[in-house]
Amino acid sequence: MASASPYDLRFDSGRLCLDLVATVGGRLSEAPVERLDGVERLRAWLVGAGLVPRGTALETVDGGWLIRFRAARDLLHRIVHTEVEGRAAGSDLERVNALASTAPPAVRAVRGADGTLVRRLAAAPDCGALLAQVARDAVELLTDPVARGQLRQCEGETCSLVYLDTSRGRRRRWCSSEVCGNRERVARHRRRVTRA
Repeated sequence: MASASPYDLRFDSGRLCLDLVATVGGRLSEAPVERLDGVERLRAWLVGAGLVPRGTALETVDGGWLIRFRAARDLLHRIVHTEVEGRAAGSDLERVNALASTAPPAVRAVRGADGTLVRRLAAAPDCGALLAQVARDAVELLTDPVARGQLRQCEGETCSLVYLDTSRGRRRRWCSSEVCGNRERVARHRRRVTRA
């Protein structure tokens, strides 16, 4: 099994807004790992997160979009982490509410080349509309008591990802068993071997 690179985009948090937060990694006390390190990575994230359908023309995505998505990500990062630990600042909540107030992108069903129905945007992608979709997901997450109760921070030594724990018994410890869970098992094995 191939190990994930710390720079890989992650889509396993359980929510769209948390997947955006996951584009910065590392423990909060350390230098962050930037996963949205350029326009091409943002385009890949937009498709991978499902914000735009595969095949959407993304030529309009530029450095301005990257700045806006990183700013939204940093805002959501603060909100989510402070909500896991206590309460988010009122000014941050006002900012996410303002982002959420823009109309999300309209989608429509069209016939694909093989005749099946596929999802397409009704117009060219708009940065504000896509950010609104992420912000609305955050508002829904933060105001749903059940979902909020499932928020967990990864217990991996070098990971700060927050995810939804939807496991049976709510005892999931890591953002990903294959990534952080595997690292922890390898480290535990090495400690046992070293002691022996």
